[in-house]
Amino acid sequence: MKSTILTITSAAVLSILASCNGTTKTTTVNNTPAPQSGQLPNPEMNKKHSPDYQPAFEGQTRIEGARTKTAYQVDVINEKLEKPWGIINLPDGRFLITAKAGYMSILSADGKDVKKIEGFPEVDTKAQGGLLDVALDPDFSNNRMIYWTFSEPVEGGNHTAVGKGKLSQDEKRVENPQVIFRATPTYDGDKHFGSRLVFDKDGNLFVSTGERSDLATRPLAQNTMAYLGKVLKITKEGKAAAGNPFLDNVKYKPEIYSYGHRNPQGLAMDEKGQLWEAEMGPMGGDEVNLIKPGKNYGWGDVTYGLEYSGKKVGAGIQQKAGTEQPVYYWDPSISMSGITFYTGNMEEWKNNLFLGCLSGEKIIRLVIKDNKVVGEEWLLTDQKERFRDVLDGSDGNLYGITDSGKLYRISKK
Repeated sequence: MKSTILTITSAAVLSILASCNGTTKTTTVNNTPAPQSGQLPNPEMNKKHSPDYQPAFEGQTRIEGARTKTAYQVDVINEKLEKPWGIINLPDGRFLITAKAGYMSILSADGKDVKKIEGFPEVDTKAQGGLLDVALDPDFSNNRMIYWTFSEPVEGGNHTAVGKGKLSQDEKRVENPQVIFRATPTYDGDKHFGSRLVFDKDGNLFVSTGERSDLATRPLAQNTMAYLGKVLKITKEGKAAAGNPFLDNVKYKPEIYSYGHRNPQGLAMDEKGQLWEAEMGPMGGDEVNLIKPGKNYGWGDVTYGLEYSGKKVGAGIQQKAGTEQPVYYWDPSISMSGITFYTGNMEEWKNNLFLGCLSGEKIIRLVIKDNKVVGEEWLLTDQKERFRDVLDGSDGNLYGITDSGKLYRISKK
């Protein structure tokens, strides 16, 4: 509640409406105008884990606060999802949502009607594993193909894998599922699968992979012959995409687009077609990055965070020649997962970046101009929910799914 008071002053009116999935809870937020003079404080009031670490440039962290002036409404339109991880819209406005247990669900636009899709390959559901993100083929209306990421169990452990298959006409099964890419090496672990999917305008697929968390695998984020800790760019068949930065370099896997990532659970394209990524740091140092082909984003040599023990990571450096600086970072961590750029009905939110936060239990709005963050606002902090993914809905609203199984709709009042 403290952070909500700092970012908005709201009057909430709660009404309960009956639905077949329990109740739909509606909260109307009426925001007071921003002050006419002075700056809003950044909403982060907690002490830094790394007070001696200084940003590389002004505005890289704890930028001045932003305040939404337009009244908006918050609805919980479903609260019985089973450990959802990824959410997208189908062309007709319904939702396609993954469940970590190994299936997907189609929900009606109002969140009430649910249809289960089965037939996916076996997944490893331990800890952070399972059936994770989902993306529609750009030509879905004609070929009905969907793509997904999952933790694939194999001898010796598991790895992030990309699958594809055709949604059956009755929408009950995925037909002819096949694995088109495997982020090797395999490792016997249960964390940091990465796993976001984004198609570009040319029909190629960006895939994020984690470095699997452990000290034994951390160096693989910098190893250009391994697929861990990377953003990859592949074709619909799982091959290296044309134009990739390392196609002709034998010291790099040709699918690599960028490297040096920790646990990138957020990928999104902005209105200019630029790729943005969000990744969790260790204890502090969560980052938003503008991804450029062939660049090294530093993990595990460079970070604004600490080990969970409180010790420095490696040499404890925040800048290094040959590595990219994050556009923005947080200390302490907010543990972002899915991200999206907003194009909907709230004019002041246009082209802002929204991040679903896990341990941070909120949705963060970043105002970005000329690829720099100029404002930060915390939303839905009063809900005390772990927001796993956010969606720029095709109906002009913002949506979010939570680890507790809720589907939120945030709409202009």
